[in-house]
Amino acid sequence: MSEGSLEAPTRHRIAWDDPDFYDAEKLDAELRRVFDICHGCRRCFNLCDSFPRLFDLIDASTTGELDAVDSKDFKPVADACTLCDMCFMTKCPYVPPHEFDLDFPHLMLRYRAVEQRKGVRGFAETQLTKTDRNGKLAGAVAPLANWAAGEGNALTRPLLQAMGGVHKEAALPKFNGRSFVARAKADPVEVDRDAPAYGRKAVIYATCYGNYNNPEIGVATRAVLARNGVETEVVYPGCCGMPQLEQGDIAKVAEKAGRVAAELRPWIDKGYDVIALVPSCALMMKFEWPLIAGGDENVMKLSEATHDISEYVVGIAKKEGLAEGLGRIDGGVSIHLACHARAQNMGAKAAEMLRLMPEADIAVIERCSGHGGSWGVMTDNFETALKVGKPVARQAVRNAKHFLASECPLAGLHIAQGIERLEGDKPEIETVAHPIILFARAYGIPI
Repeated sequence: MSEGSLEAPTRHRIAWDDPDFYDAEKLDAELRRVFDICHGCRRCFNLCDSFPRLFDLIDASTTGELDAVDSKDFKPVADACTLCDMCFMTKCPYVPPHEFDLDFPHLMLRYRAVEQRKGVRGFAETQLTKTDRNGKLAGAVAPLANWAAGEGNALTRPLLQAMGGVHKEAALPKFNGRSFVARAKADPVEVDRDAPAYGRKAVIYATCYGNYNNPEIGVATRAVLARNGVETEVVYPGCCGMPQLEQGDIAKVAEKAGRVAAELRPWIDKGYDVIALVPSCALMMKFEWPLIAGGDENVMKLSEATHDISEYVVGIAKKEGLAEGLGRIDGGVSIHLACHARAQNMGAKAAEMLRLMPEADIAVIERCSGHGGSWGVMTDNFETALKVGKPVARQAVRNAKHFLASECPLAGLHIAQGIERLEGDKPEIETVAHPIILFARAYGIPI
């Protein structure tokens, strides 16, 4: 038997199409097996709120052991999991290939999949996951949508909380009236033929957030790559399905994976790399889709061809070298390494990228922000999300850098809100949606 954490963790295929996956008794048996191991270890007590909830349940039971805990009380444990994967990737000594074979996040995913099949997931939660529909509708009336979603709107936010379950104080992403795809069609970029990396070709997968909420991430990516000689095409067949994964609708994720992979496959066959603008989407395409739809050749080809944008820029720097003209960014940067970037097992690429800037003053924050996609804005989770992210907010204040950037734009919003809630004097901190925007500024590209 191998000792835990001495080998790279491996993951099993998610058997969502096997009837046993949804069998309530078999699920309960696996929950009890895993929870009992977690109870005996408790190494993950300081990650998300799932583990404190589990340990409190056990400690408050009549025997102080799992056997005295009712299975119906497992729900708050599963609900607290943000599917960040950090317990699997960084903490748990019992992940495969260890014989205990623990994968806590995917077990919580299975729990939600069973709930989803039973219809437990609410109507409002399901509607929030329809990011493409919501982005198109809200983008068409962006000023009105952004007014209604503003935290200070005493008219609409209490209504959204009552009807949609979204906490009235949670910061929500803004919508943009002009999508990234539309901007890319209207605003061509000139590729620098003298750049060392000239000859590279890449498809930029816009992602729902990059397309509808913050096109500046895509604009900065495209401009930086053009400066470095990379020919790009912007393609967006649809959302990667991470919102549906959070809700346990794995069949919908498989459907999205098949559709997106089929549309991107011709570009891969023509020699294009694929770049995802948001780490959650890169994680889905690289790792989650093959575990869900591994029988689809297009999905497997896409997995091999996909890069996170920070990873891709660092790759250019290491292989061909960056184009000249990169300047410094004054004031320093606190860079938050998003959980879904860390789960890609590629190293701290965002920090590596920013350190390519001359005289770079970079402080790394390597801890979960607590947001967890749509999880952290829900009424039942918002205060917990702020609690989990409080150490990150404190570290950003201690760093006292002018800029705060996260690879995950939603995490950046959440951290900024956490900073606002801290007591005492705080330095002036400018939150930037993604480190690629700072990299573009360092090239003198106005974003």
